[in-house]
Amino acid sequence: MGLKARLEADMKSAMKTGDKERLSVIRMILSEIKNQEIKAGGPLQENDVVSLLSKTAKRHKESISQFQLGRREDLVRKESKELGFVLEYLPSPFSTEELRDIVNKAITEAGASSLNDMGAVMKKVMAEVAGRADGKLVQKLVQEGLS
Repeated sequence: MGLKARLEADMKSAMKTGDKERLSVIRMILSEIKNQEIKAGGPLQENDVVSLLSKTAKRHKESISQFQLGRREDLVRKESKELGFVLEYLPSPFSTEELRDIVNKAITEAGASSLNDMGAVMKKVMAEVAGRADGKLVQKLVQEGLS
């Protein structure tokens, strides 16, 4: 079952059980998917849905940090709960060691030898780890690998 189908099934389940918070988050995600499908002119691939979920999770994390700075614990709790719902649909992230292996493989495949080749390596790695790794961590590991 694809992520979109799983989201739709969970939306129906949340409606039946009356879980308004989960229903709200799932509807928001499905709405974003629908908007992207309209822009793309067709259904999204699974990795596009994962990427969209990653961006949604990142937005929630940023909101949490801003609300913490503003000492709005009520909003921190709300955003944290919503983030938990989003994270249920994301695949588990790669460990640092797994990422390091992927980066080293990409460096070898690209024939990269200096930081000038960083763009080509980043492109290969990000295509492979879409939605399962933080871009800043990937960038750091690529820089280490090319140094």
